[in-house]
Amino acid sequence: MEGYGSRTVAALTALSQRQIDYWDRTHIIKPSLAMASGRGTRRLYDFSDLVQFRVVAFLKEKGISLQKIRKCIAFLRRNMQGLARPLASLKFLTDGETIFVLTSNRKEVLDTLKEGQLVFSIAIGQLLLDLHGKIKEIERKKSFSIRVGTRKFTALLHPDLEQGGYWAECPDLPGCLSQGETIEETLAMMDDAIRGHLAVMAKSARGRKVG
Repeated sequence: MEGYGSRTVAALTALSQRQIDYWDRTHIIKPSLAMASGRGTRRLYDFSDLVQFRVVAFLKEKGISLQKIRKCIAFLRRNMQGLARPLASLKFLTDGETIFVLTSNRKEVLDTLKEGQLVFSIAIGQLLLDLHGKIKEIERKKSFSIRVGTRKFTALLHPDLEQGGYWAECPDLPGCLSQGETIEETLAMMDDAIRGHLAVMAKSARGRKVG
């Protein structure tokens, strides 16, 4: 896979495209594969970027402000220069007020916590498993049946991971393709495409008979 467009990132992370755009412009999470360089261009993110989105979203859910998250990222980039994207490779703890990073010295982390305070941990491994599962689901082809007159045709639906929406093909009619924003729209367009394809085939057959 070459990368994930903003719409697919939104579907995989439950974030809005507006958030994704804002986090790019404010340097919280920049696209690793391709940055928007003008009207009509698209951002492309890789899998590690998806993990970073999930981590930041988790911290926000626990009450951590974007300002604090930005300070945390700046600290990690200054002090852990060997890690290109620390948000995707470290384990964090938060009490809803502060972001802690687990280090090899466990006592240093525990000494910063208030006694009895509830602490949430982010398990990067579980995030990876969840993301892989979502990606497999969104990549899975869906098969539908479309009836035209007395004939039934198979339509295979594919998610467009780069631009969003869907595209469909009819294996019974090679070269018969269509696309749409939603599953319903794509199937309706596929129905029109099949009817048009059949009309062209019938016209071509009549031309051969006349000839």
